[in-house]
Amino acid sequence: MISSHPLTPDVQLRIATLDDAAGLADAYIRSWDHLKPWEPDRPETWFTPAGQREKLTGSLERYKDGRTVPWVLTEGDRIVGAITLNDVVPGPFRSASLGYWLAIDAVGRGLATRAVETVAEIADAELKLHRIEASTLTNNVASQRVLQRTGFAQIGHAPTYLHIAGAWQDCNLYQRILNDRAPGA
Repeated sequence: MISSHPLTPDVQLRIATLDDAAGLADAYIRSWDHLKPWEPDRPETWFTPAGQREKLTGSLERYKDGRTVPWVLTEGDRIVGAITLNDVVPGPFRSASLGYWLAIDAVGRGLATRAVETVAEIADAELKLHRIEASTLTNNVASQRVLQRTGFAQIGHAPTYLHIAGAWQDCNLYQRILNDRAPGA
């Protein structure tokens, strides 16, 4: 079982639980103007504890199956972000897709960089993955800097890759090779 990890003396990275639904809804509400350019259109229920509980229920089912690892970043009793490894693939591929976001009050403190680096270390040491992939909108310079600072290299460009902010958007594709171990080693 993956444990919690301190990112700073005040901020923890830990596996999400159903009890995080209200905190996630609150973080989205207070940060939506900041997040909206980088997110898909969201239904009104997304911003409610019930909507977040529904999302968490699916994520935690995939976590039990080993397909997803959902973390939250907490500062005291407040959620200040989330980071997820999705589509975890075992066998010869040994890969996962990374997604992350920070609440507006957590931006500019190095938390995204610390969280991505910590998740990469967990992916290597505990999940035994070979690589992590990520994508950013071409104009999301802040997220690109986080990936570059944490050892990701751009490996491509994908036109109309994701439907974000109401339109199909071009993305830059990144990966970080974690190790050269054979699968299972």
